[in-house]
Amino acid sequence: MTTNTTEKLSFSVADAVKEGLTQKEKSLPSWLFYDAEGDRLFQEIMNMPEYYLTNCEYDIFQKHEDDILSIISADVAGFNLIEFGAGDGMKTEILLKHFVKQNATFNYKPVDISENVLNLLQERMQKSIPDLDIEPINKEYFSALDALNEARKNPMVVLFMGGNIGNFEIQDAQSFVNQIANKLRTGDRIIMGFDMKKDPEMILSAYNDKQGITRQFNMNLLTRLNHELEADFDLEQFKHYPCYDPQTGTTKSFLISQKKQTVELKAIDTTIHFKAWEHIHVEISQKFDEDMIENMATAAGLVVEKYFYDEKEYFADVVMRK
Repeated sequence: MTTNTTEKLSFSVADAVKEGLTQKEKSLPSWLFYDAEGDRLFQEIMNMPEYYLTNCEYDIFQKHEDDILSIISADVAGFNLIEFGAGDGMKTEILLKHFVKQNATFNYKPVDISENVLNLLQERMQKSIPDLDIEPINKEYFSALDALNEARKNPMVVLFMGGNIGNFEIQDAQSFVNQIANKLRTGDRIIMGFDMKKDPEMILSAYNDKQGITRQFNMNLLTRLNHELEADFDLEQFKHYPCYDPQTGTTKSFLISQKKQTVELKAIDTTIHFKAWEHIHVEISQKFDEDMIENMATAAGLVVEKYFYDEKEYFADVVMRK
């Protein structure tokens, strides 16, 4: 949909684009990938043979649901299960069904800033698990923890799944974990998903598949800006380029201008100049090893209790206790 006036724009999109593209090192936040077409393409990505992440947590939860419950329910009368960014809850549902079946005393509190997402999640869970005690919280993550801390009696278990911690730069990931830990009490836990270091070629293939779906996904970001900000990006003049550094475990994706060019974004009255081979940084995906996870936990005042791996040890859900 084309937007004809600045007033009709989502200011978050306009501001993010203007700020990102006028920096010396051009960048765009990865959440801009997810318009309707981006969502569709990401569903295709998750079904690609190269995209190994999709089934890893399913595998972990299905194989280790008993052990996970044993750890988080040991020596407690009950617990609050807090999930950041639950989405459709498909993976978490495996755990929730098992916990309810085992008559665990807990309540499930998914947290999201989108009320619509929470409403859809609650509706689906109530149909799928009628006995589930669910209380959605429509707040920012840390505000939700503050509110929960005011009245709670039971320990808190915070879920942050899907390897989403890898969407942060390392120092930002540490800050994020620190902020969670600072709001926990002694004995509270975090269960966090980490995509682990592995064959570099395998990792890179997940971001540069042979079918070109990830390329379409990345280039669709420019298509979105053409539609929403009345921009005139010529997609033929930009190249999708992902890279992986096995030393740091960092995967980055770039859109690279293949020539000197100027792009107009009429809806925000902005002109962007590109030098030949200048990049726009659009995504980071950090991979981890156990040393990195241990260091992150220790710096946040947490103790790693258990690593739960999928069968091939591509991915780990890690239990950390304050």
